[in-house]
Amino acid sequence: MTGWEEYTLIQKPQQLRKISRNHAVPLSYHLGLLGMPGFTAYCGLYELCSPKAGEFVFVSAASGAVGQIVGQLAKLEGCRVVGSAGSATKVVNRRLKISFSFWVSVNWSWIVQKNCCRYFPQGIDIYFDNVGGEMLDAALLNMRVKGRIAVCGMVSQHAVTDSGPGIRNISNVIVKRIKMQGFLQSDFLHLYPRFLDHVTAHFLAGDIVYVEDVDDGLESAPAALAGLFTGENIGKKVVRVVPPESRNSMN
Repeated sequence: MTGWEEYTLIQKPQQLRKISRNHAVPLSYHLGLLGMPGFTAYCGLYELCSPKAGEFVFVSAASGAVGQIVGQLAKLEGCRVVGSAGSATKVVNRRLKISFSFWVSVNWSWIVQKNCCRYFPQGIDIYFDNVGGEMLDAALLNMRVKGRIAVCGMVSQHAVTDSGPGIRNISNVIVKRIKMQGFLQSDFLHLYPRFLDHVTAHFLAGDIVYVEDVDDGLESAPAALAGLFTGENIGKKVVRVVPPESRNSMN
């Protein structure tokens, strides 16, 4: 919105949000945990899906900026959470299971091939969709009656050049009376103060872990952006325009 630059002149002050600084929270977390990604997770989970203790929750792209928060909030509500990631590497799976306290983590292709049955023998109550495509198709087939799907992202479709086979299991929306809704966090801006209090309190209490993937220098921004579409990042991708060592040399 402001361009990739070291200094920006903002013409419309209403585009900015004044941060009430708490030094126990890293400043960059206001770009993620307490910013748009965290607010997206909060609105999609609570406003669209209304989680209840004991429900089964599936989160795709669960190691990303939004997914990691969705899963942890659902856990705090007493839900059983399965997260999938686009990488089968041990670091991603360990991160989801240990750092984020997900019940289990799986590679997304495994979920698609096995149709979720192993980890959701009773079906899925809530699916927080960041991926779309085959993942959404597999989730639809395994939703429980009156399940809820929050459609947040379609990252699998960003590089698609043809229409492909489409979603084959969409009839489950009717048969299982599934509530499936897309949304933008900007639809719920009136809830931001409540979100901020809720998530900040849980973070300070140690209930939420937040992970960032930081690159230094504005020149790293193009590669950082490209890496989002190949699944290279774990957590919120952040570019630190002025690295600490450069900042010290300027003082």
